[in-house]
Amino acid sequence: MLKTILMMYVTLAPTVLAGIFNMVWIKLPFLKFLSRPIDGGKCLGDGRRIFGDNKTWKGIAGYLILNILFAVIWGFVCSGSAMKELDFFYLGHENTISYNILVGLLLGLGYSLFELPNSFLKRRLDIKPGKTISGFWKVFFIFLDQADSVFGVALVVWIFYDIGIILYLGFVLVGAATHLILNMLLYFAHLRKNMF
Repeated sequence: MLKTILMMYVTLAPTVLAGIFNMVWIKLPFLKFLSRPIDGGKCLGDGRRIFGDNKTWKGIAGYLILNILFAVIWGFVCSGSAMKELDFFYLGHENTISYNILVGLLLGLGYSLFELPNSFLKRRLDIKPGKTISGFWKVFFIFLDQADSVFGVALVVWIFYDIGIILYLGFVLVGAATHLILNMLLYFAHLRKNMF
């Protein structure tokens, strides 16, 4: 059990790093033309935005670029070491730069695209971007805010290694808990506006 959790962390280390550095990336004063919302400010028939201001082209670009960068770096860290045996991406696949670029690209896509349905749902419920709902549904949305991207990232792991549904859900739970802790740390470092 502990080895499996360790393998989850080793496997997702590049994505965790990409997520942290993406918070810095978004705040940097370059590529401002990408800071536009991906929904272009458009609303649906209910008068509410599709995704909201927090889902920007710069954020998606950051997830893609940083996941590729960290996947390649992680490949070098794992090559020739015991870490390679702990990374699901290398169980049955060669650790090459081209392979790591592909994995990084798919991790970035999985991370960023799987956040969108949650944002869409929250706009339909008139929950402001970056905020959560109060009352009965608060815990559900706090969990969903942490787990949405992990559903996509764990799916990418499953594409390259048959982890099965139980381990997939384990990835989601461990990833959501880790995401929650990291968001709290980023909040205290003033890199996030809200803790949850």
